[in-house]
Amino acid sequence: MKSITVQNLTDIFQLEVLAGSNRMDRLVTRSQTHRPGLEFVGYFDFFPMERVQILGRKEINYLLTLSVDERKLHIGNIVKYHPPCFIVTSGQQEIPYLKLFCDQEGIPLLRTKERTTDFIAKLDGYLIKALAPEMSIHAVCVNVAGIGILLRGKSGIGKSETAHTLIRQGHRFVADDIVVLKKLGPSTLLGTHNETTREFLALRSIGLINVVRQYGRSAFQDETRIVLDIELSPWQDNSLNNELEAAPQFTEYLGIQIPHIEVQLQPGRDVASLIEAAANNWYLKQLGYSAAEEFMKRVEDEMQS
Repeated sequence: MKSITVQNLTDIFQLEVLAGSNRMDRLVTRSQTHRPGLEFVGYFDFFPMERVQILGRKEINYLLTLSVDERKLHIGNIVKYHPPCFIVTSGQQEIPYLKLFCDQEGIPLLRTKERTTDFIAKLDGYLIKALAPEMSIHAVCVNVAGIGILLRGKSGIGKSETAHTLIRQGHRFVADDIVVLKKLGPSTLLGTHNETTREFLALRSIGLINVVRQYGRSAFQDETRIVLDIELSPWQDNSLNNELEAAPQFTEYLGIQIPHIEVQLQPGRDVASLIEAAANNWYLKQLGYSAAEEFMKRVEDEMQS
């Protein structure tokens, strides 16, 4: 299971450490935060104790309405579950009772000046990506007109050269050679680089080029949602047919099925343009349009007339 430390969160979001500074190595393993509401009134049946606990104005103001003994009881009941950390939002100051309990139990208590909803959105977004299941594959990743595509095939088949042509046609480069895939949800697959290869594209006979330095910032993006898996393969005589629409094929990554297309290579074939056509065709299908269906309807109408 992937994890990050509370210290990582503190550094990334520039949080103020109020208590528990000796336990900043505690691990965060869940990708969603939690605001303890029912727990403060004693209901713990579904308490997600493994999540980062966010204390906004609502939670703090409620605690301030309690007597000292009630406050100690309710806070103590939550702290004994030892969540990874507590984060107080909106720069709230009246929390000495929280400092005392967190120091006693060795739980980091942190603070941010950001508003609760804004901070939760940022933190949840970061945790989802940082803790997402991931895998690495040998491929090239590009974004063609807003559509994330994996280019796969044997080494030397021309994946990087095809990506280079697409970049020159105004599309965006994401990763070459090693593509990191992250599962962000049941049907959402993100493609990105591994930092080491960021912005670099390897072209045979030329060597490495830095896409951003050579073609500008607009030619590169850090990540993209993958919706098409295109395999480049050598041309095989008599293997292609002229069906109006091939039966859908899929490739599975991290339990997510991605539409798969095979493009066979032959001198004279404009592979980059074929990939553009595949991307546009996929987009039209999402809108409910099928060129094959429209063609067949025209044929049927003509036969009936």
